[in-house]
Amino acid sequence: MGITVVAAAAGASSSMAFLRTRAQRARWILTPLASSSFSGVPISSSASSSRKLVLYSKPGCCLCDGLKEKLQAAFMLSGSDSLHDVELQIRDITSNPQWEKAYQYEIPVLAKVLSDGTEETLPRLSPRMGVELVQKKIAAALKQ
Repeated sequence: MGITVVAAAAGASSSMAFLRTRAQRARWILTPLASSSFSGVPISSSASSSRKLVLYSKPGCCLCDGLKEKLQAAFMLSGSDSLHDVELQIRDITSNPQWEKAYQYEIPVLAKVLSDGTEETLPRLSPRMGVELVQKKIAAALKQ
């Protein structure tokens, strides 16, 4: 299973969205952001689920890169805790002064997007945690 990286010209504020294709393959799409609200780009009607996550990150952050890899693997797993219908947006905190101020010493920060559009920060996932446990923890957090 490969990853397709699509780069698009973006303004001062940009982010990446993790979306699934019909074949359940990971697909990273760079999308411009006008604000801090969720702006995932659904590629099918099933991708517009209410289960959305935001990962605050920045380039050169090894903990962020490790979590991105684990999240990608967790999203590929099937089973009762499947995350195939979850959308993940990755936000570069260096592109927004508010995000940088809030998260510069905390990244990576994973948050779930609530039905009203607000975000709730999830407990930090240990870098030593296995992919299956990451999947279970995220699935449990999204059920709350």
